[in-house]
Amino acid sequence: MKAVHFGAGNIGRGFIGALLVDAGYEVTFVDVNEKIIDALNERNEYEVTIAGDRKETETVTNVRGINSKTNEKEAIDAIAEADIVTTAVGPTVLPYIAKTIAQGLKQRTAGKPVNIIACENAIRATSQLKKDVLSHLSEEETTALLEDAGFADAAVDRIVPNVQSDDILHVTVEPFFEWVVEKPALKGDAVQLGKAVLVDDLAPYIERKLFTVNTGHAVAAYVGYRKGKKTIKEALADDYIKHRVRGALNETKAMLVEEYQFDAEAHEDYIDKILLRFQNPHLEDLVERVGRGPIRKLGPADRLVKPAKYLAEKGLHPESLAETIFDALHFYAEGDPESEQLRALVDEKGYVDAFCEISKLEKDHPLVEIVAKE
Repeated sequence: MKAVHFGAGNIGRGFIGALLVDAGYEVTFVDVNEKIIDALNERNEYEVTIAGDRKETETVTNVRGINSKTNEKEAIDAIAEADIVTTAVGPTVLPYIAKTIAQGLKQRTAGKPVNIIACENAIRATSQLKKDVLSHLSEEETTALLEDAGFADAAVDRIVPNVQSDDILHVTVEPFFEWVVEKPALKGDAVQLGKAVLVDDLAPYIERKLFTVNTGHAVAAYVGYRKGKKTIKEALADDYIKHRVRGALNETKAMLVEEYQFDAEAHEDYIDKILLRFQNPHLEDLVERVGRGPIRKLGPADRLVKPAKYLAEKGLHPESLAETIFDALHFYAEGDPESEQLRALVDEKGYVDAFCEISKLEKDHPLVEIVAKE
C-alpha cells in the first residue's frame, strides 16, 4: 500500500507518517524543505522518541521524500499511484497544495479508490481541502473523480514539541495520540488505517478535541506569554495560569455538554487527562511555538472565539475565554508572520477593533463587550 503525506515536519513524521507506516504503508513525504527531503531519501528511515515515564525510541522505516518545489511532477505521479493522501501542513497551506493534489487525482486509473484526509488542527479541514481541490477541476472531471476519491474529515491529537536534536529527522512525541476519521466518507471496502478510530459522526470528536486540547494549550500559551513563561510546563506550574486554563475548559465544557450531550463527569475526567498531558515532565513545549498563528487562533470558528461566542449569545459570561482573547491580542513571536500582522493591526486600530476584524464580530456583540472590559 502507498501513502502520500504532505508535510514532513515534526507532526507529519512523528504522528501521521509514523501511524501510516505502522499500518503497512510505504510513505512518501511531500515538502519544500530540501534538507529534510534529502535526509529522508538518503536514509529511508528516521527515529521517533516517545517521551513517557520510560523514554522509548522507535525507528520508522519504508519512507522517502519528494521536494514539491523542484519536483512537482514527481509528487503528482505519486498521488496518481497512492491508496491514501494525507496532510499535516497547517490549515492555511491547504489551498496551496490543492492544485498538485487535483492534478495527481486526475491522472488516476478509474475504479481505483483513494482517500484524502487532512490531519489539521481545524474543524472540517478535509471538507475545505475538497473544495480547494475541486476548484481546479471541471464539472465532468469532478463527477468522475468523486466516484473513486473519498474526502474524509478527521480529528487529530498528539503533542509534538520542537525538541532540539543533532539529527534533522529525529522527532519527540508524547505517548498519547488520537486519530479519529469519519468512516462514511471513505472509499473502498477495506480501508487500512491501523490505529485510527473510525466513527460515523465526527463532529463531537472534532469539537471536544479543539475546545479542550487546543483551547487549553492556547490559554496556557497566551497567559504564559504575558506572565513571561518560556515553556508550557513552566506556565502550568504557576497556580494562577493553571486556574485560568481550568476556568476556560470549564466554560468550553458547558458548551460541549449542552451541544453534544457529553457526560459531564466523563468530560471532567477528559479535562484532567489533558492537563496531565500538558504537564508531561519529559516534554519541553515552548510558549512561543504553541501561540504562533494568533490571527487564525482568534478566528470565528477557532478554539477561543467560537465557544466564547456561543456562551455569550446564551447570556452567559465566558470570563476566562474573554480574558484569554485579550491576552492573545498581545502575543508576539519573532519570525511568525501572523504575530507581525496582529501587532500592526492592533497599532492601527486598537485592541477592540482589531479583535472585531479578526473575529468577524460586530462591536455590539456581547462577547466583544466582555472582551472590551478586560
